[in-house]
Amino acid sequence: MKSLPKRLNFQKRTPDFNHETVPAGILGQHKTASDTWGKIVVTEGSLTYRILEPNVEEHIISTENYGVIAPQLTHQVEMHESAKFHIEFYKDAV
Repeated sequence: MKSLPKRLNFQKRTPDFNHETVPAGILGQHKTASDTWGKIVVTEGSLTYRILEPNVEEHIISTENYGVIAPQLTHQVEMHESAKFHIEFYKDAV
């Protein structure tokens, strides 16, 4: 799993999501803007994070680790039972 570049500044974070509150768009294939990085932070349980390009990668994200979303790469999340998580967004320091 990649790590977030050190040059990034925190911008915002989503609310905490669970099976009932996760937006459908997060579960389907999607990508971030060209200047936006994401950090998937699991606070309970685990989920599967799939990076779909340029090569398919699959990672299990739990409270022990986090997922890194690189700009403009198609990805998706699959929630496991009892998972809770949020996403933090970062941009290059100006």
